Amino acid sequence: MRVLVHIDDADTWREALTKRLPNAEIVTSQADSTTPADYLAAWKPPAELLEKQTHLKGIVNLGAGVDALLNNPALPKDVPIVKLRDAGMGPLIADYVRFGVLYFQRDFDRYFAQQANAQWHEYPLIDKADWPVGVLGLGAIGSHVAQALAADGFPVHGWSRSPKSLEGVTCHHGDDGLAQLLGKVQTLVTLLPNTASTRGIINADTLSQLPEGASLINPGRGALIDEQALLDALGQVQSSGRLRGALLDAFDEEPLPADNPLWLHPRVRITPHMAGPTPVRDAADQVAELIKAMENGDPIDTVDPKAGY
Repeated sequence: MRVLVHIDDADTWREALTKRLPNAEIVTSQADSTTPADYLAAWKPPAELLEKQTHLKGIVNLGAGVDALLNNPALPKDVPIVKLRDAGMGPLIADYVRFGVLYFQRDFDRYFAQQANAQWHEYPLIDKADWPVGVLGLGAIGSHVAQALAADGFPVHGWSRSPKSLEGVTCHHGDDGLAQLLGKVQTLVTLLPNTASTRGIINADTLSQLPEGASLINPGRGALIDEQALLDALGQVQSSGRLRGALLDAFDEEPLPADNPLWLHPRVRITPHMAGPTPVRDAADQVAELIKAMENGDPIDTVDPKAGY
């Protein structure tokens, strides 16, 4: 069995997978991208790589987001695709979201703004119990984040397209459920996949349904947000808008262009898509099990290209 690895840190992945699949030949695309492989373990493989690999039995997407792979014009048809489901990313993204929620709930945004003007003013503390958080997307990572916040003492509202039930989380679904959630939360967290139905879901209409002074955290997919609508909701640089602030980790175009106005907005904090890096050790365990399952013909959850996840 031959497994081809394509990712920035491919040698590290090759070493990890060699230990877990000792009977397989594990090679990186840098070393050999043309010899036919049985399985491709990759993150954002280029079209020319997929065009060379015409005998694949399966593809493992080395991350939770599959939109880049599904949008690749050279993606072979009828080859099963599986993706990492959490694989250690959940706790990392939960920490990122915790930071963002506390940043607004404990008024750190206001205190940092005061520092620039040498101002000394303490704001009244708002209890966690009075700071409801909404989590859009209740897949493996979204569910982990929602329950972590609930365990921290925040009232948490979760939303998904279809009904779900999570301990400690008030779950909503469908269009009516989304409207109910938006009207209740002080901080909104987006962890939805990038699909035709979710693209631009954070727009002028949805942002207008948030309470005055709400905040937004996006460690998910950049395409979920209409950037102009977000800027309009934040208001001008010198005057605040309906939205208090935003912590953004993912963008429709990455790297975020230097001339994008989000960089300079005083109520926006930007990170370079680092909220949930894939921990190689945990992820390699999952990749190896997925490849074994495909090789053995075992039942396995595959990505639905039409649904986008």
